[in-house]
Order: sequence, then C-alpha cells, then structure tokens
Amino acid sequence: MSHSEPKVTTVPHVVKEELMAAGKWVKLEETTYVDPAGNTRTWESVKRTTRQTNTEADGVGIIALLKRTLHKDCVVMVKQFRPPLGCSTLEFPAGLIDEGETAEAAALRELKEETGYKGEVVGVTPVTCLDPGLSNCTTQIILVNINGDEAENIHPTQQLGEGEFVEVVLLPLDEFQTKIDDLLKKEKIMVDAKVYIFAMGMVQAFFKPRELPVLKQ
Repeated sequence: MSHSEPKVTTVPHVVKEELMAAGKWVKLEETTYVDPAGNTRTWESVKRTTRQTNTEADGVGIIALLKRTLHKDCVVMVKQFRPPLGCSTLEFPAGLIDEGETAEAAALRELKEETGYKGEVVGVTPVTCLDPGLSNCTTQIILVNINGDEAENIHPTQQLGEGEFVEVVLLPLDEFQTKIDDLLKKEKIMVDAKVYIFAMGMVQAFFKPRELPVLKQ
C-alpha cells in the first residue's frame, strides 16, 4: 500500500524565537516557523539555559558496563526521584556538559560523581535529540567500560552534590530487560525511554536479531 506524499513547495525554517518565560535552568519560547506548505505557524518550545558555547549537546548519558572476575557483566544504572514525574526513575547515569569540557570528560566526571565508578570511554554517539516535539534538548551517549577488579572500583564512593540523592542499581547485561520488568512490578518507578529501548535492542541482539520483540503487558 503506497502513501501519497504531500507536495512540498517551501523549505521549512524558523523565522524567530520569542521568550515567553524563563527560570534558572529552562526557558519557554514561542517559535515562529514556516511549514513545508509555506504557512507561517507558531510552536511552544522549551530550552535549557545551560548549554555551553563549546558543544551542540546539552549533556551526556552514560552506558557503563561493569566487568568483574567471576561476575556477570552489569550495566550501571541510577535510580532517583524526579519531581516532574512525581516518582523515581531508572536511568543511565547522566549530566550536563560544563564549559570547556568534552562530552567524554563530562561522562567520566558524572559517572564518578553519581556512582563512584572510574571508567574508560570506548565509544561516543553523534549528538541526538531527546524530545523534539517539546524541546531542543540534546545529548550524546558515551559508552564506558569499568574494570571492577581495580581497587577504587571494588568499593566505589559516590561524590554527590547538595540535594542529590542517587541510588546505584547494577543490572546484568544478559538479563537487562527481564530485570527492568521485575523492578517495574515491585516498585512505583518510571523507566527512561533510552534505557528501555537499549534493553529491547539487547534482547534482539542476544535472541532474535531479525525480529521485533513481542511485548506482553
């Protein structure tokens, strides 16, 4: 079945952005833009006030794999209360990029602060958007290996700031989605979309690389 494509006569583009409201960390703007049909429209856009001049990304997310002798490889996760949702969330460690800081350096710093682990960067994604219908917020995902046999990683110590309350959760890579589903059954918790998509991808990689997963609620 084919779908007819809308006739495009104009390259869509932003005309102007006007501030509607601003706080310490975020601001609300009215974005005026021209759509593909040539119509002028408006959109309400949320933006961070903290993006640094040296980067296109607001922050980093960290997929960190803890490798220890005689243990399963585990993904290092964090659980914390998120006021906008009114509940705790299960997320990858993450944070904003500081001025003059690379994404890789930000990732290692945030990983150490939130979890206590010291890791080694093995991969960096392009800059990716998070919720493009709402915000211009962007992130880079940093892939990190952690040698859990090193002395400082055997009993890691968090370096949390004032008002930060982060619980470290280790989930085995080969049971990642199963363990997340078990956690959802036990607790009132929300899972970050990036985390669950990664979990689904790992299931496909391990078991059914040529099929979409069948999800049962």
